[in-house]
Amino acid sequence: MTASLDAIESFDAIEVLLALFLTASALVCLFDRHLVRACYFFVAFTAAMTAAWWQLGAPWLAAVELVLGVGLTGPCFFYALGHVLPGASSPLERDKFSEPWSRVAMRVLLALAWFVMVGAAIRYVVADMAYAPSEHPLLVAGVVIAATALGAFALHRHLLRRLLAFNLLGSAVFILLAGVAGTSATAQALISVGLLVAWLGSMLGALLIRQLLHIEGVEALGRDGRTEEGAT
Repeated sequence: MTASLDAIESFDAIEVLLALFLTASALVCLFDRHLVRACYFFVAFTAAMTAAWWQLGAPWLAAVELVLGVGLTGPCFFYALGHVLPGASSPLERDKFSEPWSRVAMRVLLALAWFVMVGAAIRYVVADMAYAPSEHPLLVAGVVIAATALGAFALHRHLLRRLLAFNLLGSAVFILLAGVAGTSATAQALISVGLLVAWLGSMLGALLIRQLLHIEGVEALGRDGRTEEGAT
């Protein structure tokens, strides 16, 4: 009990607030069916990630996150929604694809299993981590976001929501990587390359979504391998 209280007291208040905001914005982004609002929360998430990198002592990563996350990846999602170019056809507003409860339950179990595995891995390598989870709540937030994003990626049929989950999963993995390797110049360079690759993937995904929407209509965005699937 005393050890737990000491760990809580060692938390930095700003880092705790950042971890809570990152987790909350990620959950809204992943599970809000209103696609425009989910994308706004993604932009808020990337802005908080910029502050989180700064808090972890990685100013170069903060700058890269600001440019690639807030400045470039966010607009990619709004382009995919059809809200960037004036007169774009078929702007997307909501995810109207329904999911059977059996699929939801299976994907929730998948997310819980991922959460347990990542938590166990961190528990056994904690001695070799540059940043201890007991002192940095951002790492705990990274585990929660990674597990939730993986479950959301497997659960959602809508391609835009999967693209959002892919980006959030990547951000969480990068936080955990920084926790293991630290924020040395080499680690920041490695993570920066990962952020660049994630942005390129997001841009390609946004272009494909608009092309599918133009050619086949909104049903193509939730087909999930099926030859015919209607929206509800």
